[in-house]
Amino acid sequence: FGSSGSCFGIKSFSLCRAAAPKRAMVIKTDLCSYTEYRIYPGHGQKFVAKDAKVSFFINAKADSLFHQRIKPVKLRWTQAWRRMNKKGKTEEGGKKKARKAQKFQKAIVGMSLDDIKKKKAQKPELRQAREQAAKEAKAKQMAQKKASSSKPAVPKGKADKSQKLPKGGGAPAGGSKNFKGKK
Repeated sequence: FGSSGSCFGIKSFSLCRAAAPKRAMVIKTDLCSYTEYRIYPGHGQKFVAKDAKVSFFINAKADSLFHQRIKPVKLRWTQAWRRMNKKGKTEEGGKKKARKAQKFQKAIVGMSLDDIKKKKAQKPELRQAREQAAKEAKAKQMAQKKASSSKPAVPKGKADKSQKLPKGGGAPAGGSKNFKGKK
C-alpha cells in the first residue's frame, strides 16, 4: 500500500481486499496411521505405545481395528488397500514402455556364427535347391536301408513248455532264494 493508506486510490479497505488476489488458507493436517486419511485440527485420537511410538487415528473405528491387529491392506476402504490394488492416482508418470528386445545371434552346436551368416546371405532359390538335394539324398539312404533289411523275418518260436509259468504271470514256480518271510 502507498503512504496515503489507500489501495490503488481507493479509500475503503474492504474494496481494496477484493482487488487483491486470494490466498488459500493453510491448515496443518496429520495423517491417520491406520487409514491414511487427513486428520484436521481438533479431531482424532493419539495413542502412545509402550515403545513410545505415537499413532494418530482419525476415529475410534480406526483405533479399534488397529488394536485388533487387523491389517489395513485387507479393508477395501483404507488407502493401503487402494494402493495395493492400484486404485485411484491415474497416470502417475505414465506406463513404462517395454523395451524392444534386441536380436542377437549366437553360434549353434555344429555351426559357427560365420556359417550362419553365410547361409542367411544366400539367395532363397539356392537355399531351397540345397535343401531339396539334402532331402533326396536322405530318401535314397532310407531306400537302401529298406532294401538291405527286407530279408525274410524269422518267425518267433513258441516258448518252452518245460518251464511252466503260474497263472498270474509272475515268477517261476520255484520261487527265489532271497525270499524272507513265511513259506
